[in-house]
Amino acid sequence: MSTPQIVLHHYAFSPYAEKVRLALGIKGLDWGSVEVAMMPPRPLLDPLTGGYRRIPVMQVGADIYCDTHAILPALARLHPEPGLSPGFTPALAEGLTYGLERDLWLAVIGVTVHFAGDLPEAFLRDRKDDYLYVDISHAAMEPDFARNAQRVAAWTAWLAASLSDGRRFLGGDRPGVADLAHYHLLWLMRGGGRAGSVDRLLGLKPLLGWIDRVAGLGHGRPQAMTAEAALEVAKAAEPAPVEAANAVPDLIAAAPGEPVTVTPDDFARVPVAGRLVAVDAERIVIRRDDTQVGVLHLHFPRAGFTVAKG
Repeated sequence: MSTPQIVLHHYAFSPYAEKVRLALGIKGLDWGSVEVAMMPPRPLLDPLTGGYRRIPVMQVGADIYCDTHAILPALARLHPEPGLSPGFTPALAEGLTYGLERDLWLAVIGVTVHFAGDLPEAFLRDRKDDYLYVDISHAAMEPDFARNAQRVAAWTAWLAASLSDGRRFLGGDRPGVADLAHYHLLWLMRGGGRAGSVDRLLGLKPLLGWIDRVAGLGHGRPQAMTAEAALEVAKAAEPAPVEAANAVPDLIAAAPGEPVTVTPDDFARVPVAGRLVAVDAERIVIRRDDTQVGVLHLHFPRAGFTVAKG
């Protein structure tokens, strides 16, 4: 079988990776599946990402897409049909899903931990010290369980009301990113045998048909791939051309070609160094010159990331 154009670096239990896997299912795509560890070190991924530590990461040759809000728009550009925003403009779908995930993420973790119980100590330490900067152990999260559950329950009630007119998906007859952004949060809470308890707590019975329809989208056609093979793909490729520009010089005081760092502004705040290629309304692109794989372009969404000169 030939090497797939799209490579996803992910692990099975990542809800954000599930969001992308389902998008690949909507589009029915072949893709290379590189399994990575749930937490660093990831020595065979770092040459591609410059130390960026969130998962998933999508690779297309020597172009590396970091964060689902860079990955899904890239998929839409590379493979326009079927579209990922039925019933919405792409910008509206992007804005709604971005706000949803940012607002609910820690509350969803609180509900998940309530039913999951104790998590591995090394995982808890990693998330507290280097990722979420919050102690998500059962003991630490439990005092806020009622508040977190209420917050999530209000959201799931809105979701049920949105589907109460009989539509199959949030945008109508076809699935899109609005469905995926809602679903992957439920997927996390309901996983690991927790579905019955979570469904009762949140009153999810009206949503079960929709949940089954989204789950039934599948993951496209993944092909197992080694991390070493992914590095070879990057080494043999060149980044796709990008017009050098800074469309927001009053906000980002760096010109194309100058050294910058790009850093998430909420969780996993690890700066990635490179040279600015482009900034526009939607994305940040930087160039990295890596000794193992050569020239790379790393793509980040504008929302949720900061750019610093130097």
